[in-house]
Amino acid sequence: MTMRKLYLVPILHMGADMVSLASPLEAEAAGLGQELWQKHKEIVSGFWDSVDGFFTSIDVKGFRIYQDGLVADGSDGHRIVGEGIFQGSKNYKLIGGLLQKGAILVRTEDLTLVEQERGYILQMAQAKSIRERDADTLRYRLAQSKLLRQRDEFIALRIGETLKEGEAGILFIGAYHDILSKLPGDILVT
Repeated sequence: MTMRKLYLVPILHMGADMVSLASPLEAEAAGLGQELWQKHKEIVSGFWDSVDGFFTSIDVKGFRIYQDGLVADGSDGHRIVGEGIFQGSKNYKLIGGLLQKGAILVRTEDLTLVEQERGYILQMAQAKSIRERDADTLRYRLAQSKLLRQRDEFIALRIGETLKEGEAGILFIGAYHDILSKLPGDILVT
């Protein structure tokens, strides 16, 4: 039996990756100080340049692409990637380049679960007062663990179902996820 291989790429977010949440988050980050926020953006940009350099050096034709938050594949998935590229996301720009080289986009997440989490985050970001934001944050924290576990289980299931024997894939995933412990044992993670 030939092992399946999965490259794991941790996602470091830039404002463009957050799409409709970018403006409220940028405003929140501005409280850190312009210089510190600018340095953060430069570091994240350099990270994505390094990841891009690595995947440029290997043949990715036929690789399956799994993206945190990606709720569609086919033409809808490609449209989502295109929107991310248009917004300036280096993550999605990298995925777009991989797709041009023959990689295959795979629906990674359950729409209902992603919409639930996005709803909580959007409520916090759009809170009108500190009291409202604190209440929204508490509601999210109470639901977050279960929601993240459900998302991780779904992602691991999708990878297990779609990554076939001898194939390779790339998983772009946020730091809070715990996918590795849920993957089938015959998947070698790099």
